[in-house]
Amino acid sequence: MFLELEPIFNNIGEKLEFDYELDLSGIDIATYYPLPTPVRVKGGVFNRAGVVTLLADTSFTYSAPCDLCAQHTEKNLSIPVDHVLVTSLNNEDNDELILVDSLRFNLDELVTEDILLGLPTRHLCKEDCKGVCQYCGKNLNHDSCSCSAPLDPRLAVLRQLLDNNDE
Repeated sequence: MFLELEPIFNNIGEKLEFDYELDLSGIDIATYYPLPTPVRVKGGVFNRAGVVTLLADTSFTYSAPCDLCAQHTEKNLSIPVDHVLVTSLNNEDNDELILVDSLRFNLDELVTEDILLGLPTRHLCKEDCKGVCQYCGKNLNHDSCSCSAPLDPRLAVLRQLLDNNDE
């Protein structure tokens, strides 16, 4: 979505509101984690006392396998978008301001970047997920397993000594 920002930058108190769905189906962050589609983007661009601010909220349902047990998870996420827009920069190293050269701004690129940066780094089906047994692969959230850790062959002689002492 392109925003025409000339009236916003030229008039203090002016605002431009938007509410639309963003399709991110063409972007994958990994094979197993497709980006959500559609994403509801609702907000506005405001000129308050000569400072132009972009404020929006994105909401979507995100699906990914649990990092511990691989069970399918689905969560509703909301990622805020909050930026100050400027038409020129005095200091080229400023990462906090968004430069709008032509007063026509592509909102989709900025929202997509904020969503990618705001996605959780760890996906869990529940906060206390126990994962899977590393030996038999049983999901420990549903059942417990009776596996015991395999004996290190370097310690087999010590195990024999302990077994002989038990007799």
